[in-house]
Amino acid sequence: MTKTQSFKGWQGIKRAFGTPSAATMLFFGFGCGLPFLLIVGGTLSTWLRDIGLALSLIGLLSFASFFYVLKFLWAPLLDRYALPLLGRRRGWLFVSQLLLMLALLAMAYTDPTAHLSTLIAFVALAAFAGATQDILVDAYRIEIVEIHAQGALAATYTLGYRVGLILGGAMALYFAELFGWKTTYTVMALLMLLPLAATLLAREPTARVAIRKVSLAEAFIEPFREFFSRNGVLLALAFLVFVGLYKFPDQMIGVLAGPFYLDSGYTKADIATVSKLYGVWLGIGGAFLGGVCVAAFDIRKLLAVAAVGVALSNLAFLLMAQHPSEIWAFFTAITADNLAQGFAGTVLVAFMSGLTHQNFTATQYALLVSLANLPGKFVGGFSGYIVEQSSYSAFFLISTVSVIPALLLLAWLWKRIGFGTDQT
Repeated sequence: MTKTQSFKGWQGIKRAFGTPSAATMLFFGFGCGLPFLLIVGGTLSTWLRDIGLALSLIGLLSFASFFYVLKFLWAPLLDRYALPLLGRRRGWLFVSQLLLMLALLAMAYTDPTAHLSTLIAFVALAAFAGATQDILVDAYRIEIVEIHAQGALAATYTLGYRVGLILGGAMALYFAELFGWKTTYTVMALLMLLPLAATLLAREPTARVAIRKVSLAEAFIEPFREFFSRNGVLLALAFLVFVGLYKFPDQMIGVLAGPFYLDSGYTKADIATVSKLYGVWLGIGGAFLGGVCVAAFDIRKLLAVAAVGVALSNLAFLLMAQHPSEIWAFFTAITADNLAQGFAGTVLVAFMSGLTHQNFTATQYALLVSLANLPGKFVGGFSGYIVEQSSYSAFFLISTVSVIPALLLLAWLWKRIGFGTDQT
């Protein structure tokens, strides 16, 4: 049995989950998931709406998430330079996690009603540190195992990520209800000690391809030159555009999810229970289903199914818009949304991992992830204005049909995707 075949099928899934790197990715995923809602997601927007900030201002604050979108700009430095003691991946990872923890603590002790500009600065710092952590965790995952195990490790990572989302989402809202936002953000910041410990205990990936020493200028140019040279300009551009369009329906509605729940008449406890707790576990189930399917099925078919599923799941939010305050509508929408997102997330991770080269995993994967978030994040920044000028229902319909360009491009790419397919 070859190394490539060793991760195929059900036995391959179990084998991949049993590796030490699977446990490492569990804690790394936790470290990436915990702060996300606290700095660029629903928890922060719910906090700001709870103290009376306008939807338009909350939407604009989401532009701090552009650090996650533009992280490919400084990823070459992480590929090029290594810190002493912990190595190329773990050294930078430890620094980013420590900075993230300190930024969350600073947010906890800043009053947004009196010092909003200061809070925005700390949000930006936390977003930069969180984006840097994501760059390094993604590179670590790609380098630590073979490509055919990526679906399994993506699922393991997602389990940790979703547990982090539970704490940064549901538990944060419960804590805010009982103890206030200052205590909540303090506790969340201290939980970053867990991924910090995992970084110290993890092993550094061994490069399977010799890394050529390059100048600083080459460090920024070579990853992109290699990507376009390997695929050809037209196909490389098509891959980048496809990745950019793929998550558009999901990214459009993410910023206003928390405010929409509040405006629909649900309490913070309702949001925590249904969206941040129940929904997160469904997302984990969807992610593991995606991990199994990546090993068993053609990646092209999975991309198509996942894209359609995410788009159609947005229609479920129309139930909430038409039936405000009714808990059954909330459960229905969250069920569809989180199952579809969990499945699609794992499929996309496996697809993008297959597009990278081992010498430039941090930069090339960061570029792909950035493009996966850029269009939706840009529109999301203006989502508050869109809703205020129309309605939530119209906004959800727009987000659903926004999947059409991605599906058309996938049809063109179908015979040009040469990895993770049923072809020999």
